[in-house]
Formats: sequence, structure tokens, C-alpha cells
Amino acid sequence: MSECSHDCKNCSSQCGKESLLKAAHPLSHIKKVIGVVSGKGGVGKSSVSAMLAVTMARRGHTVAILDADVTGPSIPKLFGLKEKAGGDEDGLYPVRSKTGISVMSINLLLEDETTPVIWRGAMISGAVTQFWTDVVWSDVDYMFVDMPPGTGDVALTVFQSLPVDGIVVVTSPQDLVSMIVEKAVNMADKMNIPVLGLIENYSWLRCPDCGKQIPVFGPSHIEEVAGRHHLPVLSRIPLDPDLARACDQGLVELFEGDFLENAADALEK
Repeated sequence: MSECSHDCKNCSSQCGKESLLKAAHPLSHIKKVIGVVSGKGGVGKSSVSAMLAVTMARRGHTVAILDADVTGPSIPKLFGLKEKAGGDEDGLYPVRSKTGISVMSINLLLEDETTPVIWRGAMISGAVTQFWTDVVWSDVDYMFVDMPPGTGDVALTVFQSLPVDGIVVVTSPQDLVSMIVEKAVNMADKMNIPVLGLIENYSWLRCPDCGKQIPVFGPSHIEEVAGRHHLPVLSRIPLDPDLARACDQGLVELFEGDFLENAADALEK
């Protein structure tokens, strides 16, 4: 099938995003769906997803995370979740974190979290869709969808099947990563998905002796990328050993810092 080139906002054809949207579980009431994407792996997208969720929960919102990275799920680890997801005749139920954030991930359904998921793209996309349609999320103000890197099957499934209100693109300072980020931004533009802004991770490291900010990965290019697409830079997150330790220990909900306050302001607007 050839690629659709229609503008879905003004198109009357049945090939666009609207015709592919899936209904959430009848017992779910989800107000906003925010995708967290990256052009490539290794930029800390999952940790940013977790911190965004924690930040919004601290502001009094009811928050959920749909872990769409089926072959590389890390959200349960970040929150220290050991309990497995359960279900009944109504559907599956997410696992709640210590502060009440609802999480659904393939690792919450596997007996052993180290078991690899060796599936083809169609099965992975089907699992992501079922996390939306078959899970009883109940009342959620903000759902964050932690997507795998790149612009492949899962990104296409999420953009077409879920009512995504906008995406946040996570990057790191390297010039190569910035180039790949533009692919994610351009894909969102083609799919008529609003890009809320960019978040740069690993921006700098603070010297423990003099307090100077050290650009470990070289000079940042995020302002250039943001400027080319007329997007805001929502946050620049430093390399923080304490934050890394909290994530490794499953204690992301204890992270300190106001790195994502501007991003949270943008989401609330």
C-alpha cells in the first residue's frame, strides 16, 4: 500500500488517523495522552518518561504510563515494581507505584523480567494496542506513552491507534542524535501529531569541586534543531549521579530537582 500523503485534518477519505483510532477500555477515562519519543536509543527516554509522570503526579494529577517499548521495557525497573499485573473478566489492571502512578508494561506480565520478547513487529504492535484497549486504567489525567526509539511499527501504531494529544521528543547533545531527532519531528508532522517541545538529556555535568557545568558530550545543538522547527526547548537535564542512582534502585519517585517544571507547565497548558 502506498504511503498516505493526505492532510488528515481536512481529508474526507477513510485512510487517515481518525479511521484507525481504537477505543480505550470502557472503564477507562483518559483525558490526555502524551507520547515520549526519541530518534534513537540510549538518550534516556524512559527515565524522562518516568520523571515527567512523577512531576505531574506531584502537581496533583492522576498519572499513568503505558510502556510501549515491548522489547526493551524499563519502566517497571525505574519504579521498583515487582508485583505482576492481574486481571479479571473486565480486563487487565495496571500496577500502581508507591505514589499511585499506574503502569502497564510487558515485564509486568512475564514470570521472569529477563525473559526476552522475541516477536515480530505485528505482534509487538498488537500488544501495545491491547495495553490501550484491554487495560482498565480507570480515571487518568495524563497518560505518558514511553515509545521505543525510531519511527517504526510501534510509533506508527501509537500515532494511528491512540488519540495522542502531543509528543515530547527526547534528545542528547551529540550532533548525530540531533539529526536523528529531526526524523522523529518530521514523522510527527506527517502524521499530524503536535510536537509539544524538545527535552535534552545529559546536557552537562556539574563539577563537584568548582561547580562549573561541563558539556560531557560536546556543545549542545538543541536550540538549532528547535529553531528549525519552531519548537520550544522544554528542559535541559544534566548528568546527575544521584538521579542515575535513584533510577537504578527503582526509586525514581524520590528524584529531586526542578528540571522538568517548564515541561510540566507546557503540558498543563
